[in-house]
Amino acid sequence: MKDLYRGSLVRLSDESPEVLAKAYVKWNQDTEQHRLADDDPAQLWSGKKLKEYIEKRAENSSRSFRFSIRTLAEDTLIGSVSLWIGSWTHAEAWMGISIGERDYWGKGYGTDAVRLILQYGFIELNLYRISLGLHAYNERALKSYEKAGFKMEGRMRGEGWRDGVHYDSLWMGILREEWFEQQGAQP
Repeated sequence: MKDLYRGSLVRLSDESPEVLAKAYVKWNQDTEQHRLADDDPAQLWSGKKLKEYIEKRAENSSRSFRFSIRTLAEDTLIGSVSLWIGSWTHAEAWMGISIGERDYWGKGYGTDAVRLILQYGFIELNLYRISLGLHAYNERALKSYEKAGFKMEGRMRGEGWRDGVHYDSLWMGILREEWFEQQGAQP
């Protein structure tokens, strides 16, 4: 059996609210990172407010599985990846990922973390489907998701607005049998 939490470049971890809040304060100040990961307006939060948010979120975690992403080589905290269960009955979830440390963009760390969260979802949680949404302008993320096995499922034209321009939102998904086929294994 493979290690559920260790990939080739990163490992999934759990961090204290203090450690996460400190990292999020730093990452929150990078508006490009925010705009790649989220469609809410950029907003600065204090460490105290972020810590409280993280603690409150942890209390309501029966349908979410959140992990921090740490590099294997330096053990550096570089981001987070999560699954949110949409329906246990239908065995489906939504995935989200953010690499907050710019030095680790475009070098395979995000793709490795996506592969780990898919492994966790399909093996540990016995999911059938994992979906995600992204902004059409986030080409680096699109390539990463395709490398991990996601397939394009839809486009919402003009759904978002940034810097005076409407942009499309993309929807992707991967099914259990597709993931197992990619691994060369049987479900």
